[in-house]
Amino acid sequence: MEVKSIIVDGVETFETEINGERIQWDSGLTYAKHIQTKQLLATQIPVSDKPDELLFIIMHQTMELWIKLCLHEVKIALKAIQDDELAKAFKTFDRIATVQRHMIDSWEVLATLSPHDFLTFRGYLRKASGFQSYQYRQLEFLLGNRNADLIVVHQDDEAVLDELKATLAMPSLYDEVLQLLGRRGLTVPEHLLNRDWQQQYEPSDEVENLWKAIYENVEENWDLYTLAEKITALEYYFHEWRFKHMKTVSRVIGFKKGTGGSSGVSYLVKALEYSFFPELWSVRTTLENVNAGDDIADSRYHDDE
Repeated sequence: MEVKSIIVDGVETFETEINGERIQWDSGLTYAKHIQTKQLLATQIPVSDKPDELLFIIMHQTMELWIKLCLHEVKIALKAIQDDELAKAFKTFDRIATVQRHMIDSWEVLATLSPHDFLTFRGYLRKASGFQSYQYRQLEFLLGNRNADLIVVHQDDEAVLDELKATLAMPSLYDEVLQLLGRRGLTVPEHLLNRDWQQQYEPSDEVENLWKAIYENVEENWDLYTLAEKITALEYYFHEWRFKHMKTVSRVIGFKKGTGGSSGVSYLVKALEYSFFPELWSVRTTLENVNAGDDIADSRYHDDE
């Protein structure tokens, strides 16, 4: 097979023909260098000699990569909301939702691990636990779960600790959404616009009423209504991911305690009760039926005919 070599923009470039296709590559940047393939594939380091541990490691590593992307995208959305560029935020939220659905489906892979399979290597994990995922913790903090006590398990990593503290000190996604409502002239309670961001957000009847007015006047508030639905979807998929996590753990280990000492499934069930955007869920109970109008009813009868 003949391989031609030429210099393009100072970089040695190669070309050959394979099955009728002209294939090119150069010495500057290859796929493996860009993706860091060798380094990536060298990070699966089992602590046992049990064959099923590799699945467990790869599953959690890929989950961490998707969480990294979610963190990246949430920060982009935060900036777009701060700049009142909601169209950019909507596109970003759509991407996050797609990633979340993939993450939800990925639990099916781990669910192929039977109780026997997992117990062959579980003891080797010692106290290592998903509870110690600092990326997951940062994502929760960004979305609004401001439980500062949770960072204590990261005290051995100063850089991680500093990053989590910095995230706690900034407004959450929901805080930024409320700031946006205030800039739009809606009467958001002052104590919510100038609160201690490190404290847990407390639901407000006034905020629920603001959302009610937006949902009852969709045409006049289309972008705010759409924003509300986008972040509601984000929480919906987040809880679906949590639920699938809980059911997978239940399927594999039942109600055993977690390796990190938590109550396991019971702890995961409790996590399902927390809401990042509480008024966006409670307002749904208060909304009234929309009067479709006689013209819509009439057209339906005509369609039936």
